[in-house]
Amino acid sequence: RFFSPGSAALNCSQTPKHLVLLRDGRTLIGFLRSIDQFANLVLHQTVERIHVGKKYGDIPRGIFVVRGENVVLLGEIDLEKESDTPLQQVSIEEILEEQRLELQAKQESEKLKVQALKERGLSVPRADTLDEY
Repeated sequence: RFFSPGSAALNCSQTPKHLVLLRDGRTLIGFLRSIDQFANLVLHQTVERIHVGKKYGDIPRGIFVVRGENVVLLGEIDLEKESDTPLQQVSIEEILEEQRLELQAKQESEKLKVQALKERGLSVPRADTLDEY
């Protein structure tokens, strides 16, 4: 096989699962197949894990290529401890609905905060005008 200089190719049968936390807040879990000096990653058999409260759901994503600048955290998963989680796994549909409701509640809370600040004569710049990173 040929691999580009500076990258490491990893044998899937010997590679444990890894968790990757992305800059946008998403969590990916998969087998690390390749990594280079810029932390660009290739994950195999990847799932996107969504957490809401004490519930989580996994969305299958397959092969996933991640640009290094988007990686916040990369860690190996201890398979023995993974099964000891206090979280409850739910269906994709259920976790997406929970996530939607959580986002909706957050937006309502933010609206109330902005309204309260306006009543006190303070202005808050809109989030979409700020650089989030």
